Amino acid sequence: MRAIRFDQTGGPEVLKLVEVETPAPKPGQVLVRHTAIGVNFIDTYHRTGLYPLKLPSGLGSEAAGVVEAVGEGVTRFQVGDPIAYAGGTLGAYADHGVIAAERAVKPPPGIDARTAAAALLKGMTVEFLLRRCHHVKPGETILVHAAAGGVGQIMVQWAKAIGAEVIATVGSEDKAARARELGADHVVLYRHQDVAAEVRRITGGKGVPVAYDSVGKDTFEGTLASLARRGLFVSFGNASGPAPAVEPGRLSRAGSLYLTRPTLFDYIAATEELDDSAGALFEMIGSGKVKIDIGQTFPLAEAAKAHQALEGRATIGASLLIP
Repeated sequence: MRAIRFDQTGGPEVLKLVEVETPAPKPGQVLVRHTAIGVNFIDTYHRTGLYPLKLPSGLGSEAAGVVEAVGEGVTRFQVGDPIAYAGGTLGAYADHGVIAAERAVKPPPGIDARTAAAALLKGMTVEFLLRRCHHVKPGETILVHAAAGGVGQIMVQWAKAIGAEVIATVGSEDKAARARELGADHVVLYRHQDVAAEVRRITGGKGVPVAYDSVGKDTFEGTLASLARRGLFVSFGNASGPAPAVEPGRLSRAGSLYLTRPTLFDYIAATEELDDSAGALFEMIGSGKVKIDIGQTFPLAEAAKAHQALEGRATIGASLLIP
């Protein structure tokens, strides 16, 4: 099979398309023939070495397709079943992948492979952020950075379905228009406007009880200054580079703030949690309350181009690799 591999960290150019042996599923595993592969910012963190890996390595942790073979003891799936996964051993950037059966889910009828691959990791991230990391309530005002990105688009729609008021930040007028289409109540151009000042103006000086920041370095100070007393800063990405270290006293002086750095995989560690999170996501998609925007697709061989577009903030919505 074809697969993307890299043997040194660096820019997108380190990604190479190679021929490797198609794996066979071990007990408890399934072999998946990929029809769509999700491209996520965490993939760029692995490639650059921000999240260190043992090299050489495969890349990618999200894909959808069809079960082609099952290992001994597997009862959760049968050959021919639709399947999607987000997490597990890296290597989704390939024609096939093996995954533990208990770490994959079966998309319901009506949700095709491309939608599943575009939505699962990002959508389950939104699920735990809005429902479990902080339980967003109707009428609550929240701050969502990068609102036109893959996670941001889902988050804006889901938060509006809950009944929250959404302050969205974006980097361009085109992305501002997209955020408004998704239902954002207020849109801030974070490169040209003072985010914290706008948040204070919108909230009558109070600030927001929770802010979701996937951008990192460029938005960190503005996010911190946007929080209400006892507000929660959810830092879950590094699109502009790692967020800076924080001296704990700053949180105290700014209003007894909370800061968390959550990861999806700690919120879907048990199979029951995975099924509940994916089920909630698929329900939101099936109801029409959340629409998945696949903004761009790339052939598997052009994984480097996909990374260039993602890191250059030239994408809107989700990006996919198509084998």
